[in-house]
Amino acid sequence: MPLNYHHLRYFWAVAHDGNLTRTAQRLNLSQSALSVQIKQLEERLGHSLFERRGRQLHLTEAGRITLDHADAIFATGQELVATLTETVQSRKALRVGALATLSRNFQIGFLRPILSRMDVEVILRSGSPTELLEGLATLNLDVVLMNRPPPDDSLAPYETHRIGEQAVSVVGTPARLDPDRPIRELLSEQPFILPTTDNSLRTAFDAMASRMSIRPQIAAEVDDMAMMRLLAREDIGLALVAPIVVKDELMNGRLTEAKEHPRIKETFYAITLPRRFPNPLVRDLLEGSEETALLS
Repeated sequence: MPLNYHHLRYFWAVAHDGNLTRTAQRLNLSQSALSVQIKQLEERLGHSLFERRGRQLHLTEAGRITLDHADAIFATGQELVATLTETVQSRKALRVGALATLSRNFQIGFLRPILSRMDVEVILRSGSPTELLEGLATLNLDVVLMNRPPPDDSLAPYETHRIGEQAVSVVGTPARLDPDRPIRELLSEQPFILPTTDNSLRTAFDAMASRMSIRPQIAAEVDDMAMMRLLAREDIGLALVAPIVVKDELMNGRLTEAKEHPRIKETFYAITLPRRFPNPLVRDLLEGSEETALLS
């Protein structure tokens, strides 16, 4: 028996409200009628979707899974209406996903051409590569910003646009870092704050240290650029970061940069999927990026 989407929409409304009575009033239904609709959905799915705690309804594990799918289904419906009415109504929203570890300053730089537009709302979400690419596939995101391309074995026809590249530096407090010291000596003598091992920058750093036959002391492994910046400011160690991440600290002298660069570069990509009705705001951003190059 096919799924009844009226039942799913009623469940969706109650799940977001968390209160059956309030939802029934908002939908102009009796509470008992709304309960029957949700009961029929539970019977169709074979699982209870809510559990009652006092006066509040809480989602079961099956309910949370159902809500995730309902969010994606109804977001797709909104996408359909917005896309097909675009000839008479300009699009206002741009939904951007960004890798949680990606430089905030870089994200702002890429989005700056539309951030000042009064007719555009930017919805920015962060997450893991898997979460972001799933959001792209379900049309919950228009573009994903990452510092690595999608996996080659992916079945989705991703379009990978290179939108920038920047050299990575070694930075630290003036008390810890002598800018004139060679990288080899810094690796041997100072503790380092590094990205986690699943980061492409960490892979390049480890390879560089291996070539020099050095095992550097690791003070911290961090998957968040803001935390790395904070740890560097607190003088926990030297940090491997792009200068844009700590540009304010470099300008005010709180941090300084080694003159010898580790010759590691971070590349930034905008990932999209082919769509019959793509969001024109994505096209505007990609066309405005001087380094944009379609890689696949």
